[in-house]
Amino acid sequence: MNSDTHLRIGVMGGSGLYDIDGLTDLHQEELHTPFGDPSDTYMIGRYGDLVSADGRPVDLVFLPRHGRGHVLNPSEVPYRANIWGMKKLGVNWLISISAVGSLKEEIVPGHMVLIDQFIDRTKGVRASTFYEGGIVGHVGFADPVCETLRGMLLTAARDAGAVVHDGGTYVCMEGPQFSTRAESKLYRSWGASVIGMTNLTEAKLAREAEISYATVAMSTDYDCWHQGHDDVTVEAVIAVIQANVATARAIIAAAAPRIAAHAGPAPVQGCMEFAIMTTKDRIPADRRDALRPLIGRYL
Repeated sequence: MNSDTHLRIGVMGGSGLYDIDGLTDLHQEELHTPFGDPSDTYMIGRYGDLVSADGRPVDLVFLPRHGRGHVLNPSEVPYRANIWGMKKLGVNWLISISAVGSLKEEIVPGHMVLIDQFIDRTKGVRASTFYEGGIVGHVGFADPVCETLRGMLLTAARDAGAVVHDGGTYVCMEGPQFSTRAESKLYRSWGASVIGMTNLTEAKLAREAEISYATVAMSTDYDCWHQGHDDVTVEAVIAVIQANVATARAIIAAAAPRIAAHAGPAPVQGCMEFAIMTTKDRIPADRRDALRPLIGRYL
């Protein structure tokens, strides 16, 4: 079972989503990457009898970003290892499931948001590029999610019966603390839709790895700006997550056939072809080896 003979769709599970249903021929893959060890082992399985547009069986590759049992805080997640591992395993489409706080009245806890933009409020303690240590790359990121995949997930969410919002800006904060009230009000004044702690870092790295990436953001609370609701707490978040996880699984089930039916390569493949600024003769050998699974054909 490999990416030459199977189409592989990645799923990055967020808070509350630590496994995936409906897989057969299930096995686990433990990887050690040039960027450290991933959050956990990757679960890989055949997704029913689904086949791709070119006749290949379809696999899902699942990884819980915080590790099983939720043992990694947002700053500790090994984002580069996670994305590198997905690419190494043949994933070119990656669905991110993420719990978020709502910054808008109309995004009620329990609703889903198909994010189309991000604002970065992380503090530089997490690595967010593969291109360093002797190789420099500048990839376009004006539209940080794959619009093709986002559209598939939007339709899938509606088919799954979710209340879903088409588009929205995700503020990515460092955490692990929740926002102050002043911060929450500031982000609302910017017109942002939701707040989370992980997905922008993933989106940046997925783009650099030429993986089509999109986020299904599960609203769990109103952060701390809403005077008519209690401030966000872990207990409240978990209660909503438990209800949302079943919907998230239904969205994945509805999206997989749409991804499988897509003819041709994933839309962002090729985006790094002209993004490498470093001349080939100056790229260190260890960087070539580390990046070969991502952009080997350009090196």
